[in-house]
Amino acid sequence: MSNQEELLKDCPLVTVIIASYNHAPYIEASILSVLEQSYSHIELLVIDDGSNDDSVSRILRLQEEYGFDFKQQQNIGLSRTLNGAIERASGSLIVPFGSDDIMLPQRIERQVAYIKGKPEVGICAANIDLIDAQGQLYPEKQQKHRDLPFRRLNFEDLFLDLKPGPMAATLMFRREALIKVGCFDPAIRLEDLYITLRIAQAGYYIDVLGEVLALYRKHESNTYKNLSFMVENVLKTYERFSDHPAYEQVRTRFLNSMFLKASNRNKPLARALLRDIPIQAWTRKTVRGLLRLMTPIH
Repeated sequence: MSNQEELLKDCPLVTVIIASYNHAPYIEASILSVLEQSYSHIELLVIDDGSNDDSVSRILRLQEEYGFDFKQQQNIGLSRTLNGAIERASGSLIVPFGSDDIMLPQRIERQVAYIKGKPEVGICAANIDLIDAQGQLYPEKQQKHRDLPFRRLNFEDLFLDLKPGPMAATLMFRREALIKVGCFDPAIRLEDLYITLRIAQAGYYIDVLGEVLALYRKHESNTYKNLSFMVENVLKTYERFSDHPAYEQVRTRFLNSMFLKASNRNKPLARALLRDIPIQAWTRKTVRGLLRLMTPIH
């Protein structure tokens, strides 16, 4: 075996993809956290997907200093952006990474060391700590995803929510697994739930390390805070697996959960969701949501 082949075996190339869209206050910290990894065999692809803030000028300053691959484009959405980057990527391991999140320095090294020699693992993930918009850690009691133990997930575990799922900010994909399932679906704008389910459905395991390897930033424009967006895209995702015997159960469980959240934050959406929940599928969450809906706002 040649020296180059030995290097590729022991230190596979990891392609990190940062798709940036209007995250100017956070983009520099995200990029620097990749550049400062203890693992050196990294290809960094940064794509700005039509930002209208000053993200591009911030990225260009960093590119001039560090020389990573940077591409600007008109807005086409995250799934299409990731698919285009995967086509250009040279790495056998692919890490899409949020332009508002931060990797801990040992993240890539730890995940590469784990996933090597485990072809059955299509995705390696880990735990996260939560930070606020200014980068400050949330109090210990609010860190729900810090101390979760190692878990191996299959499709049933994910689809039926039997175990805690992988954190999006820590996903490392085996490239062959992404290619096998056709990469991301452009019709689904909430990309992480869909792709993890598809890869698990294809027969791969998702192994989640029981250690914190990334900082997930909570701020006003987090996707999960847009309830209508979440409902639309999660339901689209579940529809892709509608032949599963538990599809209706999974769908109504999600509707009940979102109804409870919306009853407090978006009452028109809550009423629309309630109409879609059969009475026989009502749970305590439904009742709690109804009580919130009936409580006048002062």
